[in-house]
Amino acid sequence: MHDTAVPPHTRSRRWRSVAAATVAAAALVLSACASGSSAPAGPAGEGGELDTVTVAFPGSLANLYIGQEGGILNYYLAATVQEGLVSINDEGQFEAALATGWEIPDENTYVFTLRDDAKFHNGDPVTADDVVFSIEQAANPETSLSTSYYLFNLASVEKTGDNEVTVTTGYPDASFLSALSNVGALVVTQQSYWEEHGGAVGTSSSLLMGTGPYQVTEFQPDSHVLLERADTWWGEAPKVNEIRIDFIPDENTRLLAAQKGEIDVAFNVPINQAQQWEQIGDGRVEAVNDLSYVGLIFDQNVAPFDDPDVRAAIAHSFDRELVAERLLRGYGEVATAIMTPESLGQAYSSEAAHELLATVPQFDFDLDQAQQLLDGSSAAGGFATELTFPNTGPQLGTAAQALAENVKQLGIDLSVREVPLEEWLATIGDGEHGLGFMWYFSTTGDPAEVNSYLLGPENPNGWVSDEAQALIEEASARTDPAERSDALRALETLGADNAVNAPLWWGQTITYFKNTVGVDSFSPFTFLGPWGASLHGTN
Repeated sequence: MHDTAVPPHTRSRRWRSVAAATVAAAALVLSACASGSSAPAGPAGEGGELDTVTVAFPGSLANLYIGQEGGILNYYLAATVQEGLVSINDEGQFEAALATGWEIPDENTYVFTLRDDAKFHNGDPVTADDVVFSIEQAANPETSLSTSYYLFNLASVEKTGDNEVTVTTGYPDASFLSALSNVGALVVTQQSYWEEHGGAVGTSSSLLMGTGPYQVTEFQPDSHVLLERADTWWGEAPKVNEIRIDFIPDENTRLLAAQKGEIDVAFNVPINQAQQWEQIGDGRVEAVNDLSYVGLIFDQNVAPFDDPDVRAAIAHSFDRELVAERLLRGYGEVATAIMTPESLGQAYSSEAAHELLATVPQFDFDLDQAQQLLDGSSAAGGFATELTFPNTGPQLGTAAQALAENVKQLGIDLSVREVPLEEWLATIGDGEHGLGFMWYFSTTGDPAEVNSYLLGPENPNGWVSDEAQALIEEASARTDPAERSDALRALETLGADNAVNAPLWWGQTITYFKNTVGVDSFSPFTFLGPWGASLHGTN
């Protein structure tokens, strides 16, 4: 990806957000609706043993270390192989991982007590030195470009006891704990293993050294990964002996493999094929909120998108309701803000969160208003521009074509072009493409994760606002979830008043399970935890 002109912390966050689109050819969907029978669920430890489970990823991996390649598929893989100090449970709450507990003696200090029974896959114990080293590497943009952004507030990390690590931040940050989890920046590795391979970990020759329920035994980039059950994990032994993850980017090839019975679990089934997957006789599909956001971005360094009336005119030209109905097919909903309702779960119920986010100023579909805005803008009379979308997201292309038809009535010639993922990534905030898509899969579920990126410093819109930065800092300093939500709502209101972004929809992900495979629980966070340990046989 061509990012040479972008500051390092912005490049890492950009790659994390939009490279997540490799996750599927059509990965979107939201509110917990489901098709087919429910995935067998039960308390951990229930269910039968399975020798092998074959999982299909809808994209390929070139490197397994999230610090080097930060797409959502990399996070899914790492989640069952490596661990952070804390993890996020099925309800999106922090819980113990390699740390059995932690104290926050002041707003800038975190003291973690490490497990005394944690071991690496080679049998060596996890030490405080290993944790300190792993945090330092995760924060280093030279070794971990994809994770360093999340630790930019790290002031220091040190061993303060045989089983104790103390971390301090530069300023109060309510979301900082998520950075020390496997869904943020931290996957603890062994210092001696890292140094043995000169930091070149996650490759086919070095693999990964972790502490999770599964260890990587084979990796062929663009082909597959083999995982074997690890007898070193501190948790309850998984029911599945081996997990084979095949990379099958072509959606038709993946569907055919499932129809032949060659796939046990398929991540991110494309919406346009959901019905065909549902009809597989010995399987079922499940849909759940994936904390994803899709919206339009406007690079204000490119005329005429430096004019807020032009941006608002285009935003009012997108028929969000129609797209949600016909394109998402029930697997998503209109986004009234950048934050998802589920990200506000610590403060509000789903209904209350929806009501709160609906108070952010909206760009309702109104071509008459769009025409008035354009006529009074610096681009009165119309103009020509381009909107690209990645070949991994055909639903974005369909939405782009619908927008092109609408803005044509305003005198705007919008050409739509499908490009390879890497080329699309390079267009975001490049100072040349004034109009673009933002497709972001949140892993932490934190309400500030996406909007602080799209409205904060070095955002891809080229928008500069001291007021926005002050609101981001205010939200970071708030520990009360409701107060924090209020500051973030004010941030989004400011962004909407300036037509910085145009929220389009929140999505869901669809997962296929063969009926012989069950999972202990199924939520937006299932595959961001040690999901391999929750799989089991149903016969």
